Amino acid sequence: MELLNTVLIAIALAMDSFTVSISGGSSMKKIKLKDSITIGLYFGFFQFFMTVLGWKSGIVFSEIIDSFDHWIALGLLVFIGGKMIFNSFKKTECTKFSFTHKTLFILAIATSIDALGIGLSYALLDKSVIFTSTIIGIVAFTFSAGGIYLGKLCKKALKNKAELIGGILLILIGLKIAYEHGVFNF
Repeated sequence: MELLNTVLIAIALAMDSFTVSISGGSSMKKIKLKDSITIGLYFGFFQFFMTVLGWKSGIVFSEIIDSFDHWIALGLLVFIGGKMIFNSFKKTECTKFSFTHKTLFILAIATSIDALGIGLSYALLDKSVIFTSTIIGIVAFTFSAGGIYLGKLCKKALKNKAELIGGILLILIGLKIAYEHGVFNF
């Protein structure tokens, strides 16, 4: 069950970078394997790194907030998931995608902020993050690298739906954590 949760979290987190990749792919005339791998490495690494960074930060503060940590985890997951759902309904214009390292660096950080919250949640729940962050990085790499090709095939049709599904998954996982900590026991 823990593996399933980890994979679902990784998929949900990958939706932002997947969306960016689809957008990039839909605006490209020709896709090169090198571009796909470069994008995957940027997004995969930062998803991994930000998860570990959030976990490390949470370890420092875990003793202080131990009695209400599950509420923080629920709040973070619902907030991040809600933001993703809200963003999925925004109309966005597809612009030409730039593969400069500066642009990819900024996009990778922006799309991995959610992973920081997941890492923090794991620390608050006293869970190890090494396996989780590795899975998150691998899934983000795979979705980002593949999203370029999917974007070329599907254009804009799938873009907003991917973020909507990711947001719903994060909220459901947050509710599951709250349920496991007795929040919904009346």
